[in-house]
Amino acid sequence: MAKIRLAAGNGRSYRARSYDFTVVLTPVFEALAQGKRARKSVRPMRSPDGFQVTVPLLPGVITYGRNEDEALEMARDAIVCHIEGLRKSGEPIPDERLSRTEKLRIAI
Repeated sequence: MAKIRLAAGNGRSYRARSYDFTVVLTPVFEALAQGKRARKSVRPMRSPDGFQVTVPLLPGVITYGRNEDEALEMARDAIVCHIEGLRKSGEPIPDERLSRTEKLRIAI
């Protein structure tokens, strides 16, 4: 959950509001990051070199951290920045409580 207080351009503050966003942390392994192909049957047995974070409700918000804590902190900062941009441009802030999530299984 990202708690933010945004300031208006004239020095006034907006009312503080809490927003909840689901974030997806994907481990990044150096061999995969350099474009080398890993064999399908081999799963990496070492720790990841970092984590990529995406926010499904906010397309374009993608960030990275060297560990999970850093990745979540970077995500928090990216979400706050994105919300400030939405407010400045007068666009609505997506509300995850109004969204519905489903999982789809795809056979290829």
